[in-house]
Amino acid sequence: MTQIKIQQRPFLTRPDTFQGVPSFIAEILARRGVESQQELELKLKHLHPANLRGLDTAVELIDKAIDQQKQIVIVGDYDADGATSTALMVLVLKDMGAKVEYLVPDRFKYGYGLTPKIAELAQQNYQPDLLITVDNGISSHAGVATAQGLGMQVIITDHHLTTKDTPCAEAVVNPNQLGCEFSSKALAGVGVAFYVLAKLASYRIQQGKSSAKVTQYLDLVALGTYADVATLDYNNRILIDAGLKRIQQHQCRAGILALLDIAKRDAARLTAQDLGFVVGPRINAAGRMESMRIGIECLLAEDMAAAYPIAEQLNQLNLERRQVETAMKQQALNALQHLHLETDNIPTALIMFDAQWHQGVIGIVAGRLKEQFHRPSIVFAPDEDGIHLKGSARSIEGIHIRDCIEQVAEQYPHLVSHFGGHAAAAGLTLKKEHFDEFKSVFSQLIAALDENLFQETLWTDGHLKETDFNLATLDWIEHMGPWGQKFPLPQFEGRFTILDHRWLKDQHLKLKLACGQKSLDAIVFNAMDRFEFNPMLGYVDLVYNLERNVFNGSTSLQLQIAHLTQ
Repeated sequence: MTQIKIQQRPFLTRPDTFQGVPSFIAEILARRGVESQQELELKLKHLHPANLRGLDTAVELIDKAIDQQKQIVIVGDYDADGATSTALMVLVLKDMGAKVEYLVPDRFKYGYGLTPKIAELAQQNYQPDLLITVDNGISSHAGVATAQGLGMQVIITDHHLTTKDTPCAEAVVNPNQLGCEFSSKALAGVGVAFYVLAKLASYRIQQGKSSAKVTQYLDLVALGTYADVATLDYNNRILIDAGLKRIQQHQCRAGILALLDIAKRDAARLTAQDLGFVVGPRINAAGRMESMRIGIECLLAEDMAAAYPIAEQLNQLNLERRQVETAMKQQALNALQHLHLETDNIPTALIMFDAQWHQGVIGIVAGRLKEQFHRPSIVFAPDEDGIHLKGSARSIEGIHIRDCIEQVAEQYPHLVSHFGGHAAAAGLTLKKEHFDEFKSVFSQLIAALDENLFQETLWTDGHLKETDFNLATLDWIEHMGPWGQKFPLPQFEGRFTILDHRWLKDQHLKLKLACGQKSLDAIVFNAMDRFEFNPMLGYVDLVYNLERNVFNGSTSLQLQIAHLTQ
């Protein structure tokens, strides 16, 4: 485990900007760079205007395809963002009277994006006139050319980063393409699809044609955006908040309610974090373990009777995914132990491969290694062709993993066949014979970076006053959500007196603490593996967040502890 440095977040804006909120909330907002009072108002009318490059062309093409009853095929991606984007496109276009089908490539057979094989599969199954990608396609030059050669028009909607020219599609909509002036670069794939469909809906209303109410599907936009770990800038927070409210009011897809019911979660009390940790993983399990078609069908289901059996199937796939992931992570840790890892000699990059590993969960395992060791991690599994390896990369703050892979690919073109992704997560393919060379080159590249990047820092929002330890404080924090990527849930630090302690299942630590005259409950999950605890010292230094503890019908405040030292 790496040594952790605890530091208070700096103020990025002035706390006195915000009126009508307690001082600790004003400070939390200022530490996250909130610039104006308006940003506390998460209203759809404040969404950024739809000035996405390529949007008007895309809208006109789809409008014409609907009117002429041309066959439209949506090509999605095999994660929760891709599933929600696909479902959103299919539902809205059908509401508008379109002739529409969808296709999600089997990740194990066809790889990522609109490949030539996917274009051929679309032709074979549906003979589309118009092919629309969601959450993929920005690097699919060959796939676009193949589709066009088969007589299709192609619209790319995507959000992934690119430093290259876009494919020669009829229209490309991506806030991250070169020359796009759209002010939020953080849109997820489903956010891009939402903007396309919202513009299409208003365009058709102006023409007096059949249209659709796109905002009724904001539950899908919220789920896909949060599950894809998109940065929660103001625009995304508006989209997520609106979708979350629809789910809380049961005005959402039956499949989402079915998944929540199976997970024993109350939709009325749902938080944004639940989208990422409860619903998202169950949808993702379909693409990781079998076919994302199951996830999409769950989201398309019209009622609970249709949705529930599919949701149960997704839940089962998620259990299988967790078993595979746990086994793989243990194997990876065992392999790392052979390197005799000490705190001061952990490699600057963790790059691992095993012939038995499962492609569907390598990303999660890479994420677990990154969290545990605070190092960029890439985990590889064999491709079905026996020649290539598929890799999934996760990175720490300050190291842009996609750009690092691109640097290797440009300097050593033979090493990387394909790659794509974001700053924090990326995917790549390389030949098995080049694994050792790639590992060496990539490790050298990372080792040359500033060594301060490898010091893990736990950021806090400072100390809470004794008078702030109450449910009203938690109400304020919940009211200011959604919290998530780059807009983190507030966590605080402080020293507390130990009044009592007990161990639960020899693993979790339950504490009774005192702050001044106030008595507080606290819990540390998996404390036995993570921290050294000596109750005889009488005090404990904590980093924690606040949560509600509901027990026997009564609700009290509890500290959930992220870090403990003495």
